[in-house]
Amino acid sequence: MRFDIITLFPELFAPFLSHGINRRAFESRQVDVRLWQLRDFAEGNYRRVDDRPFGGGPGMVMQPDPLYRCWQAIRADRGADLPGADPVPTVLFSPLGERIAHPVVERFCSGAGAILVCGRYEGLDQRFIDACVDVQLSLGDFVLSGGEIPAMALLDSVARLQPGVLNDAGSHQQDSFNPALDGLLDCPHYTRPEVWQGPQGEVPVPPVLLSGHHGQIEAWRRQQSLRQTAQWRPDVLDSVRARGALSKRDEQWLRAQALDKDVR
Repeated sequence: MRFDIITLFPELFAPFLSHGINRRAFESRQVDVRLWQLRDFAEGNYRRVDDRPFGGGPGMVMQPDPLYRCWQAIRADRGADLPGADPVPTVLFSPLGERIAHPVVERFCSGAGAILVCGRYEGLDQRFIDACVDVQLSLGDFVLSGGEIPAMALLDSVARLQPGVLNDAGSHQQDSFNPALDGLLDCPHYTRPEVWQGPQGEVPVPPVLLSGHHGQIEAWRRQQSLRQTAQWRPDVLDSVRARGALSKRDEQWLRAQALDKDVR
């Protein structure tokens, strides 16, 4: 899959693409990332890409013409308009967008990629959005200086789901929000030493994890996922319950632990 990124700061992506375990996906071109400097498509000596907003107000707005020329160049380079070409969505990172969540990431994992538009300043001229943007995505209910960080977050999530990227092929199956966990949060994890000398004294690893009894360990991990989700993200638990993904045993355990929202 291929992701083309329209940005004023392509240099921000260099360390992201060359470090960490996900670099395997980028170096192998399993996730082919191509950076497009928007100023290369601006005119004039100053390569200006922004101007003051009509109607007044603070800040600057990104002009539609450089964006459109860059967008056209990307589509031509991809052959997006040729017969039989895979659909290539254009994505803008915006507060108006759908929140990036696991199902969103999975949609991109099964496609041909996308054109990612990283806005800056007060935003983009609405005419470019209306004409060229297919999808708007948001990282959360807060404001960033640009779309580069959300773009990296999306690419990171997509890259780690590619075959061969993680050392253990089953690692992502235990991730929070993964369908393998019915969308619950992941359980707590422990490693050596078996007894840790913490600030409040000795803290041992839960005995069940040392038992070697796989059935009991699996049941404990399920219960801890339920506990974590109920305590920290009750909204997620409600969503899992609404989909019918909680078993009768899950519900009984939640009630017994006074973790069900109707009991607390």
